Amino acid sequence: MTKASNTRHNILEKAFDLIYKKGYQTTSIDEIIATTKVTKGAFYYHFKTKDEMGIAIINEIVKPIMQKSVIFPLQNTENPIEEIYFMTKSLLLENNFLKLEYGCPAGNLTQEMTPWNSEFTKVLKELIIEWQTTIENNVKKGIENGKVRSDINPKQVAYFIISSYWGIRNFGKITNNKDCYNSYLEELKIYLSNLN
Repeated sequence: MTKASNTRHNILEKAFDLIYKKGYQTTSIDEIIATTKVTKGAFYYHFKTKDEMGIAIINEIVKPIMQKSVIFPLQNTENPIEEIYFMTKSLLLENNFLKLEYGCPAGNLTQEMTPWNSEFTKVLKELIIEWQTTIENNVKKGIENGKVRSDINPKQVAYFIISSYWGIRNFGKITNNKDCYNSYLEELKIYLSNLN
């Protein structure tokens, strides 16, 4: 990496940390500059606007982490039901990047920004559609290999998995307690076993 690309990546990482903790709209460029210890000129060299930086955070920080955590684990599994459960459990209880008190970064940005900014809507939609499609394809593969009942609707499963995950993340954020995650995972296990 060049010095310029290191600086750019550092800005994105530090800005992401601030936004994850505080929210996008309440995080100012001045706070980002102070945290990254770059000049205003250096910030604006890399990003013309805060929104340009926000889109870059989604594409270069959030998307790769989501792909590693929720897309790649589901792509080459023979048992989709088992892998969906273990993926969700890992996200809730084992992933050091995701913090209980701050919720899901993609979910937070979706709730905060999509009503106001069409560019955020576009990149977040692409990210979530990728997750949805991966779950759907995974369930279809399970139907084909006999691990999932043939009457199961893959799109409905994907909607349920993603929306219930976001919901329990928000519940954890409000209560600041992982007990709700354990209860959710027990219920998720029952739901998923009924797909067999």
